[in-house]
Amino acid sequence: MAEDNRYKTILLFGAPGAGKGTQGNILGTIPGFFHMSCGDVFRNIDIRSDLGKIFYETSSRGELVPDEITVKMWAKNIAARVTLGNYKPHDDLLILDGIPRTVEQAKLMDQHIKVYKVIHLSCSDEKAMFERLRRRALKSNRIDDADEKVIRNRWRVYQQETAPVLNHYPKEDIVNIDSIGSPAVILHDILEVVTPIQNTHFKSFVG
Repeated sequence: MAEDNRYKTILLFGAPGAGKGTQGNILGTIPGFFHMSCGDVFRNIDIRSDLGKIFYETSSRGELVPDEITVKMWAKNIAARVTLGNYKPHDDLLILDGIPRTVEQAKLMDQHIKVYKVIHLSCSDEKAMFERLRRRALKSNRIDDADEKVIRNRWRVYQQETAPVLNHYPKEDIVNIDSIGSPAVILHDILEVVTPIQNTHFKSFVG
Protein backbone atom coordinates (compact mmCIF):
# COMPACT_ATOMS: atom_id res chain seq x y z
CA MET A 1 0.00 0.00 0.00
CA ALA A 2 1.44 3.34 -1.09
CA GLU A 3 2.26 5.66 1.79
CA ASP A 4 -0.28 8.30 0.71
CA ASN A 5 -3.02 5.69 0.88
CA ARG A 6 -2.22 4.38 4.33
CA TYR A 7 -5.05 4.39 6.83
CA LYS A 8 -4.98 7.56 8.95
CA THR A 9 -4.74 6.20 12.48
CA ILE A 10 -4.85 6.99 16.17
CA LEU A 11 -3.36 4.18 18.26
CA LEU A 12 -4.81 3.39 21.67
CA PHE A 13 -1.97 1.83 23.61
CA GLY A 14 -1.60 0.52 27.12
CA ALA A 15 -1.34 -2.43 29.48
CA PRO A 16 -4.12 -5.01 29.90
CA GLY A 17 -6.97 -3.36 31.77
CA ALA A 18 -5.96 0.17 30.81
CA GLY A 19 -9.31 0.75 29.13
CA LYS A 20 -8.33 0.70 25.47
CA GLY A 21 -11.41 -1.23 24.41
CA THR A 22 -13.76 0.88 26.53
CA GLN A 23 -12.47 4.17 25.14
CA GLY A 24 -12.23 2.80 21.61
CA ASN A 25 -15.85 1.66 21.70
CA ILE A 26 -16.97 5.10 22.89
CA LEU A 27 -14.96 6.92 20.24
CA GLY A 28 -16.33 4.56 17.60
CA THR A 29 -19.84 5.91 18.24
CA ILE A 30 -18.73 9.42 17.24
CA PRO A 31 -19.12 10.23 13.53
CA GLY A 32 -15.71 10.56 11.89
CA PHE A 33 -14.06 7.81 13.96
CA PHE A 34 -13.96 4.10 13.19
CA HIS A 35 -12.86 1.83 16.02
CA MET A 36 -11.27 -1.55 15.43
CA SER A 37 -9.61 -3.86 17.92
CA CYS A 38 -7.34 -6.78 17.20
CA GLY A 39 -9.90 -8.94 18.99
CA ASP A 40 -12.35 -8.13 16.19
CA VAL A 41 -9.91 -9.66 13.72
CA PHE A 42 -9.61 -12.95 15.58
CA ARG A 43 -13.35 -13.18 16.26
CA ASN A 44 -14.20 -12.71 12.58
CA ILE A 45 -11.51 -14.85 10.99
CA ASP A 46 -12.74 -17.51 8.58
CA ILE A 47 -10.94 -20.65 9.77
CA ARG A 48 -11.55 -22.21 6.35
CA SER A 49 -9.33 -19.62 4.66
CA ASP A 50 -5.58 -20.12 4.28
CA LEU A 51 -4.81 -17.54 6.97
CA GLY A 52 -7.59 -18.90 9.15
CA LYS A 53 -6.20 -22.41 8.98
CA ILE A 54 -2.76 -21.20 10.05
CA PHE A 55 -4.33 -19.20 12.90
CA TYR A 56 -6.40 -22.17 14.07
CA GLU A 57 -3.51 -24.63 13.93
CA THR A 58 -1.18 -22.25 15.77
CA SER A 59 -3.62 -21.23 18.49
CA SER A 60 -4.80 -24.82 19.03
CA ARG A 61 -1.22 -25.70 19.95
CA GLY A 62 -1.26 -22.90 22.51
CA GLU A 63 1.30 -20.91 20.53
CA LEU A 64 1.26 -17.21 19.66
CA VAL A 65 0.21 -16.38 16.12
CA PRO A 66 3.30 -15.21 14.17
CA ASP A 67 3.54 -11.44 13.71
CA GLU A 68 3.40 -11.61 9.92
CA ILE A 69 0.26 -13.76 9.98
CA THR A 70 -1.39 -11.46 12.53
CA VAL A 71 -0.77 -8.38 10.38
CA LYS A 72 -1.96 -10.16 7.21
CA MET A 73 -5.15 -11.17 9.01
CA TRP A 74 -5.63 -7.59 10.18
CA ALA A 75 -5.01 -6.14 6.70
CA LYS A 76 -7.51 -8.54 5.12
CA ASN A 77 -10.12 -7.73 7.77
CA ILE A 78 -9.80 -3.96 7.50
CA ALA A 79 -9.94 -4.17 3.69
CA ALA A 80 -13.21 -6.08 4.02
CA ARG A 81 -14.58 -3.32 6.29
CA VAL A 82 -13.76 -0.80 3.56
CA THR A 83 -15.38 -2.92 0.86
CA LEU A 84 -18.54 -3.30 2.94
CA GLY A 85 -18.62 0.45 3.57
CA ASN A 86 -18.39 0.11 7.36
CA TYR A 87 -15.15 2.07 7.35
CA LYS A 88 -14.59 4.98 4.97
CA PRO A 89 -10.87 5.92 5.10
CA HIS A 90 -11.43 9.28 3.41
CA ASP A 91 -14.03 10.28 6.00
CA ASP A 92 -12.99 8.42 9.14
CA LEU A 93 -9.98 8.35 11.38
CA LEU A 94 -9.12 4.80 12.37
CA ILE A 95 -9.03 4.22 16.14
CA LEU A 96 -6.93 1.10 16.60
CA ASP A 97 -6.31 -0.94 19.72
CA GLY A 98 -4.71 -4.30 20.44
CA ILE A 99 -2.28 -4.09 17.55
CA PRO A 100 0.66 -3.72 17.19
CA ARG A 101 1.61 -5.85 20.19
CA THR A 102 5.26 -6.37 19.28
CA VAL A 103 7.96 -4.25 17.70
CA GLU A 104 7.96 -6.52 14.65
CA GLN A 105 4.21 -6.01 14.25
CA ALA A 106 4.74 -2.25 14.46
CA LYS A 107 7.30 -2.42 11.65
CA LEU A 108 4.96 -4.52 9.51
CA MET A 109 2.01 -2.21 10.21
CA ASP A 110 3.94 0.83 8.98
CA GLN A 111 3.06 -0.07 5.39
CA HIS A 112 -0.65 -0.04 6.23
CA ILE A 113 -1.18 2.80 8.74
CA LYS A 114 -0.04 6.39 9.14
CA VAL A 115 -0.03 7.01 12.89
CA TYR A 116 -0.96 10.58 13.82
CA LYS A 117 -0.85 10.04 17.59
CA VAL A 118 -0.31 7.25 20.07
CA ILE A 119 -2.61 7.64 23.06
CA HIS A 120 -0.74 5.84 25.83
CA LEU A 121 -3.16 4.98 28.60
CA SER A 122 -0.58 4.75 31.33
CA CYS A 123 -1.01 3.19 34.76
CA SER A 124 -0.01 5.19 37.81
CA ASP A 125 -1.35 2.56 40.23
CA GLU A 126 -0.45 -1.07 39.46
CA LYS A 127 -2.64 -2.40 42.28
CA ALA A 128 -5.69 -0.57 40.92
CA MET A 129 -4.98 -1.96 37.45
CA PHE A 130 -4.82 -5.52 38.74
CA GLU A 131 -8.11 -5.03 40.58
CA ARG A 132 -9.73 -3.68 37.41
CA LEU A 133 -8.62 -6.77 35.48
CA ARG A 134 -9.93 -9.04 38.22
CA ARG A 135 -13.35 -7.34 38.25
CA ARG A 136 -13.55 -7.46 34.46
CA ALA A 137 -12.76 -11.19 34.39
CA LEU A 138 -15.38 -11.96 37.02
CA LYS A 139 -17.98 -9.83 35.28
CA SER A 140 -17.32 -11.75 32.04
CA ASN A 141 -17.44 -15.05 33.94
CA ARG A 142 -13.80 -15.78 33.10
CA ILE A 143 -12.81 -17.14 36.48
CA ASP A 144 -9.36 -18.31 35.36
CA ASP A 145 -8.49 -14.80 34.15
CA ALA A 146 -9.31 -13.45 37.62
CA ASP A 147 -6.41 -15.42 39.13
CA GLU A 148 -3.62 -13.10 40.27
CA LYS A 149 -0.96 -15.37 38.70
CA VAL A 150 -2.70 -15.08 35.33
CA ILE A 151 -2.96 -11.31 35.67
CA ARG A 152 0.69 -10.94 36.65
CA ASN A 153 1.73 -13.12 33.72
CA ARG A 154 -0.23 -10.92 31.31
CA TRP A 155 1.43 -7.90 32.87
CA ARG A 156 4.86 -9.50 32.45
CA VAL A 157 4.21 -10.33 28.78
CA TYR A 158 3.07 -6.75 28.21
CA GLN A 159 6.20 -5.29 29.79
CA GLN A 160 8.53 -7.59 27.87
CA GLU A 161 6.90 -7.69 24.44
CA THR A 162 4.42 -4.84 24.02
CA ALA A 163 5.71 -1.87 26.03
CA PRO A 164 8.84 -1.61 23.80
CA VAL A 165 6.52 -0.79 20.87
CA LEU A 166 6.35 2.78 22.19
CA ASN A 167 10.00 3.20 21.22
CA HIS A 168 9.05 2.59 17.59
CA TYR A 169 7.16 5.87 17.37
CA PRO A 170 8.51 9.44 17.69
CA LYS A 171 8.27 10.75 21.25
CA GLU A 172 6.43 13.84 20.07
CA ASP A 173 3.63 11.63 18.72
CA ILE A 174 3.02 9.88 22.06
CA VAL A 175 0.53 11.37 24.52
CA ASN A 176 0.43 9.91 28.02
CA ILE A 177 -2.97 9.85 29.71
CA ASP A 178 -3.52 8.44 33.19
CA SER A 179 -5.89 5.50 32.82
CA ILE A 180 -6.85 5.40 36.50
CA GLY A 181 -9.96 7.52 36.80
CA SER A 182 -13.53 7.72 35.59
CA PRO A 183 -14.13 6.77 31.93
CA ALA A 184 -15.62 10.21 31.31
CA VAL A 185 -12.50 12.03 32.54
CA ILE A 186 -10.26 9.77 30.46
CA LEU A 187 -12.48 10.29 27.41
CA HIS A 188 -12.28 14.05 27.91
CA ASP A 189 -8.48 13.91 27.93
CA ILE A 190 -8.42 11.73 24.80
CA LEU A 191 -10.82 14.01 22.93
CA GLU A 192 -8.59 16.99 23.65
CA VAL A 193 -5.91 15.21 21.63
CA VAL A 194 -7.89 13.60 18.82
CA THR A 195 -10.53 16.25 18.10
CA PRO A 196 -8.08 18.70 16.43
CA ILE A 197 -6.66 15.82 14.37
CA GLN A 198 -10.10 14.77 13.21
CA ASN A 199 -10.97 18.37 12.37
CA THR A 200 -7.83 18.76 10.27
CA HIS A 201 -8.51 15.44 8.53
CA PHE A 202 -12.08 16.54 7.76
CA LYS A 203 -11.01 19.92 6.37
CA SER A 204 -8.34 18.37 4.17
CA PHE A 205 -10.94 16.00 2.72
CA VAL A 206 -13.70 18.51 2.07
CA GLY A 207 -11.18 21.03 0.81
